[in-house]
Amino acid sequence: MRGLSPTYRWPLRPRDPASSSPWQCHDVTGRVSHLKRAQRDTNTTPQIFHINLRNVFLILATNAAYHAAMAKLYFNYSTMNAGKSTVLLQASHNYRERGMQTYLLTAQLDHRAGEGRIASRIGISDKADTFDSATNLIEVLKKRLAAGPLACVFIDEAQFLSEEQVWQLARAVDDLKVPVMCYGLRVDFQGKLFPGSAALLALADEMREVRTICHCGKKATMVVRQDEHGNVLQEGAQVQIGGNESYVSLCRRHWRAAMGDTAED
Repeated sequence: MRGLSPTYRWPLRPRDPASSSPWQCHDVTGRVSHLKRAQRDTNTTPQIFHINLRNVFLILATNAAYHAAMAKLYFNYSTMNAGKSTVLLQASHNYRERGMQTYLLTAQLDHRAGEGRIASRIGISDKADTFDSATNLIEVLKKRLAAGPLACVFIDEAQFLSEEQVWQLARAVDDLKVPVMCYGLRVDFQGKLFPGSAALLALADEMREVRTICHCGKKATMVVRQDEHGNVLQEGAQVQIGGNESYVSLCRRHWRAAMGDTAED
C-alpha cells in the first residue's frame, strides 16, 4: 500500500462504546490539507505518507488488545419513558454498521414487544435472547463468544437482574474481556432501588443517566404507578409489566406531592 488518499481515515484505538462511533480516528485529511497549504504558501514539496503493511497489522493487533484491556461494565439508568431502549438499539447499530458483532439480552418477563425482542417507543426494535432469575449469564456469554467474535454485550431491563447475575457480568468483563452495557430503571414507583440496579450502582465501572423531564420542566428522577383511572398507587408489587400509560415520570418534588408526602410546617 503506497501513499494515502486525502480522504483516508485510519482507526487507531477504540473509544467509548456508547458514543456515536466505536473508534477514535486520526483523520489524515487534515494533515494532507495542511501540507497542501504549506506547499502553496512556501512552494515546498508536501511529505508523502507511506504505510508498512506489517506495521498496520501490528497496530490492529494492538487495537484488539487495548479494546480487551479496556472492557468495562456500564450502567445506563433513568426513570420510565426516557428512551433507554432507543439509546441501546442505536449504540448496537453503530457497532454493526462498522462490521462489529453485538449480543442483545432482555428480561424474559418483559414481553410487551414480543418474546425475545427489544423495542423502542419510537418504533425501532431488534431481536434479543432473554434471561430470567435462573440464567447463568457468564455461561451464556462464554457460549456466545465461542460462536464467534463479539464486540459488545447489551442488556435491556437490567433492573430485573439479580445481584449474583450482576456479579456474573462483572466477571465476564474482567475475565472474558468483553464490554457489557446495561440499561435499566434506577428506582421503582415507591422510590426504592431495584436489586439489579443497586448491584450495578455498586459494581459498574461507569454510570450514565439517560434523562427525561417532569411536566414542570425539571429533570425527572422518580416514577409513579397509576391505575386504569389515573389514580396514583402507593402500594403493590415492585415488578409489574404493563403499558407505558401505567407509569408517569416526575421530579422528586412532584413525586412527593403525588405520593402524599406534603411539606412540613
